[in-house]
Amino acid sequence: MVYIHQLINYIHGCYVLERIHFSIIRETERLGTLTAAAQSLCLTQSALSHTMRKLEQKLGTAIWLREGRTLQLTQSGHYLLNVANRILPQLEHAEVQLKQFAQGHRGELRIGMECHPCYQWLLKVVSPFLEQWPNVDIDVKQKFQFGGMGALYGHEIDLLVTPDPIIKPGSSFEPVFEYEQVLVVHNAHKLAKQASAVPSDLMEEVLITYPVARDRLDIFTHFLSPAGITPKQHKTIETTDIMLQMVASKRGVAALPKWLAQEYQSKLPIKTVRLGKKGVPKKIYLGVRDADKDTDYLKALMQIARNTQHP
Repeated sequence: MVYIHQLINYIHGCYVLERIHFSIIRETERLGTLTAAAQSLCLTQSALSHTMRKLEQKLGTAIWLREGRTLQLTQSGHYLLNVANRILPQLEHAEVQLKQFAQGHRGELRIGMECHPCYQWLLKVVSPFLEQWPNVDIDVKQKFQFGGMGALYGHEIDLLVTPDPIIKPGSSFEPVFEYEQVLVVHNAHKLAKQASAVPSDLMEEVLITYPVARDRLDIFTHFLSPAGITPKQHKTIETTDIMLQMVASKRGVAALPKWLAQEYQSKLPIKTVRLGKKGVPKKIYLGVRDADKDTDYLKALMQIARNTQHP
């Protein structure tokens, strides 16, 4: 009997870090105070403070340093915060999935977008998927337009739509359709008469793009920057409709996928012009974690995506 009690105490002693510790660190950093974190976690402040003091004693290192009324994370605290930001989303997603399984649902597929114009293409994929998989819910998260790989590895999303995959161990990417990036101009623009543009043609132009860093914009990385050319002005606009309205009003030229621009040509006085004689070919990729790639409904969505070229 004594041996059993010793074993139990040993097991409990092995697990110094618990989920509540990570939750406290994340909520305190998010909300700024222990009081607010305690309220968010339905704890008393004294219980929260006692929990963290006990953890610091066991670890032999401080998590926070007090500076007046504010708390500053130590090096150890920052490390635990990074771990919390990786672990807690996975645990929260696991709980949601298990609840859905218990209720007879198949699960949820969270899709992250790193591609502004791909949303309209994705709608064509989602519609038949939902018909085939009525017990799988879909959530599209566009906030990951610029950090999709971190979201995929952090289990915040299950599938990443991107034109610029970053291949890393533990993930797989598959191209699902090809397209060409083009310049969109007004019908009366001088470039509208040309089959293709050269970089110097844009030196006196107002270039309109989506709000993406230049090192992730194809018109810069594949066309302007290699030639050492910058446009007279670079404007960013969030929505395709407004972007093309600006072009139709002769207020600039835009860089878009050709298939997307062609959808508007019957409604607006615009024309597409190839970027260079060979153009700028691109592909849209779908990325998943290797551990999930054999999930049946993920495989089904990938198959539908292969057969859905563009709207």
